[in-house]
Amino acid sequence: MLLELVDVDFAYGSRPALRGVNLRLAEGRIGLLGPNGAGKSTLLRILLGLLRPQRGHGHVLGYPLSDLDYRVRRSIGYMAESDCFVPGLSGVEYVALAGMLYGLPRHEAWRSAHRVLDLLGLEEARYRRLEEYSTGMKQRLKLAQALVHRPRLLLLDEPTSGLDPAGREALLDLLVSLAQELSLSVILSTHILADVERVCGHVVMLQEGRVLAEGSLEHFRQPLAQQYVLKVRGAVLNLCQALVKQGVTILEADGQLASELALEALREEGQVIRSDDAATLGSGEGGGDGFGKEWLAKHSGPCASTVHNLRVRVPEGWLPRRFFELAQAHDCIVHQLSPDVAGSWWVGLGNH
Repeated sequence: MLLELVDVDFAYGSRPALRGVNLRLAEGRIGLLGPNGAGKSTLLRILLGLLRPQRGHGHVLGYPLSDLDYRVRRSIGYMAESDCFVPGLSGVEYVALAGMLYGLPRHEAWRSAHRVLDLLGLEEARYRRLEEYSTGMKQRLKLAQALVHRPRLLLLDEPTSGLDPAGREALLDLLVSLAQELSLSVILSTHILADVERVCGHVVMLQEGRVLAEGSLEHFRQPLAQQYVLKVRGAVLNLCQALVKQGVTILEADGQLASELALEALREEGQVIRSDDAATLGSGEGGGDGFGKEWLAKHSGPCASTVHNLRVRVPEGWLPRRFFELAQAHDCIVHQLSPDVAGSWWVGLGNH
């Protein structure tokens, strides 16, 4: 077992960064996928022992989260998103210094620094000053310092940040070959789905500090069900309209979302089957221009805070990732997604 986390919380002052994170991951190449601010970097720092969970427990490589120190860091390589260079050093001096900080004896650190720079294609640039390195070379150098001590687990925080398309492709290819050649477990933190698809076989989706979904990449690539239940927030009406245009049928909605304004907009497409407010709709109560404008302002804007429940039927070949892509394009957040195997309303969702 690579790691296990149980009900892990962390906040920066009053701002939550992780909320009730539960994970149980085996060794392998794992993608940590989510938008900026989802809690990815915070989670990596907790795995390194740089931050302590404020609630919950778990272990990494057999070490408890409550007692992570230099011993576990000798088994983990960390490539930070931001530059972490020491001005004035050459490439090989910088990587050798990292090796010594990881606990390698001086002679072994220098020997390993030369070896890993050869492995990453930086052998001809090893004696250049760090200030002379291009962005792509700096990314490889950060990777070199994370590998110099031969770790069991490699943590990568946005490793393709700042790279042009060619540099990005080259670095991703390098990560795949290194993981296979060195038998490394990798946790790749990124907001770019294509990077995860290229490198990883398993994916964990984070949003607003919560684990949104987790499973094999193949699991998310395949259409898993004809019906889904979703818990969404934001411009939900806009999202519903976009889903309908993609051939998705809105089967059920909670009371607020099933108000006359939302259903009238969807009924034009002939896609709404039923709602909690069917009787109200039939009688025409609750309408009026004033109500419609008020509801639209509250539930369709990018800052709408109400969480809504939906049950939908998708067309053949629909991929679950489309929900997240459409939500992002229409100022929405999908808090929870699950196949609706039984075809019945998920009563346990509830609003928060």
